[in-house]
Amino acid sequence: MRRHARVLRWLLVAFCGLVFAFLMMPLVIVFPLSVSSATYLQFPPPALSWRWFENYFGSSDWIAATLVSIEVGCMTAVLALLLGVPLAFYLTRGGPRWATAAIDKLAVSPLIIPSIVTAIVVYSLFARLQLIGTRTGLVLGHTVLALPFVVVVVSAALRSFDVALELAAMGLGASRLQAILRVTLPLIRPSVLSGAYFAFMASFDDVIIALFLSGATMTLPRKTFENIQFALDPTIAAVSVLQILFVVALGAIWFAFGRGGQPGAVGVRRYEAWGASR
Repeated sequence: MRRHARVLRWLLVAFCGLVFAFLMMPLVIVFPLSVSSATYLQFPPPALSWRWFENYFGSSDWIAATLVSIEVGCMTAVLALLLGVPLAFYLTRGGPRWATAAIDKLAVSPLIIPSIVTAIVVYSLFARLQLIGTRTGLVLGHTVLALPFVVVVVSAALRSFDVALELAAMGLGASRLQAILRVTLPLIRPSVLSGAYFAFMASFDDVIIALFLSGATMTLPRKTFENIQFALDPTIAAVSVLQILFVVALGAIWFAFGRGGQPGAVGVRRYEAWGASR
């Protein structure tokens, strides 16, 4: 029996290794392509060259599109947090069951509905509001895609959160808002930051909504898409490598600053000391 379990364990490890290798295979291709000396996408590259990275950093169009994507992504993440965190509290803490169930399904529907359908609906609405081609319209459109990530992640954290900590702070003199800000949110900080990270990436990586709403504004995914259509060269590979490194850097920042737990305990002790001094 033990030998049989060991064989199954090794088979599972081998299968997971094959899946991981399959998922990482595009990275093995795109990194050499980004430093190719060829004038078109050729693998393996005939020689190594940094010309495509120089082409990216020397192009005002590429840099402008990158800055627009970062700006819109940050604004989308902030707006998704401002809307998603209170909505997650409502879904997990109060409201009629039928209302919370309906709102929950509605909030996560953009994850189920195809993006092209969402883009068409948002475009038809924003066209009447004259938001096509504006930064505001692009941020609002991306927020529709990003909001479900915040709601799902933060709701999961709140459902597993020990409400007794929040009640203890309130019993020691804190208001409900103070208990949430100084106890609950610090304790679920990793989930909040995870939701913000996914919201940013949903905006930063989107091309369908941008094609419908951006107008003359060029985002990085849209610029990449149009470059594939009209000027296919290894600059795309260089941009892809930079995007991968950017995502890895964001993940490292989240790992460094996204750990929570201690601030919430400090908040409870602070209110405990404040209550004892009364």
